[in-house]
Amino acid sequence: MRIAVIAVGRLKQGPERELAERYFERFDEAGRKLGFRELAIHELPESRARDTATRMAEEAAAISAHIPEKSVLVALDERGQNLDSTVFARHLGRWRDEGAGHTIFMIGGADGLSPELRRKAKLAIAFGSATWPHQMVRVMLLEQLYRAATILAGHPYHRA
Repeated sequence: MRIAVIAVGRLKQGPERELAERYFERFDEAGRKLGFRELAIHELPESRARDTATRMAEEAAAISAHIPEKSVLVALDERGQNLDSTVFARHLGRWRDEGAGHTIFMIGGADGLSPELRRKAKLAIAFGSATWPHQMVRVMLLEQLYRAATILAGHPYHRA
């Protein structure tokens, strides 16, 4: 299964980017042994439209252009479910075992994801009830992907 993170906004040089790269590399190494063939990150520019509805529509179109057919879509959204790491790992392992070709994690811009993309998502997850900057969400997602791989591999990284 291939995994992609499609994120509106870019990570600039600095600690967030370094941490994201660290978890990306860790997942890439651990994930290949578990049948996760690829982890890709697609950074999309934020829309410059003046009104919220137009910005969300433009960003949704940009995100949609990167989604292969028959993908499992996961929305990162503050209204999503709060999953513990073991449940998150089970979802990922189940989709892999069911033969999903792609699992796509979508991170919206400042206005969030469009209602249309949220409706298409098989799962919406949140990292608590707080609103997080997209840079932090990406780092937390990459860490959870790595943690899921270690849980699926029976590695002691996850100690809960």
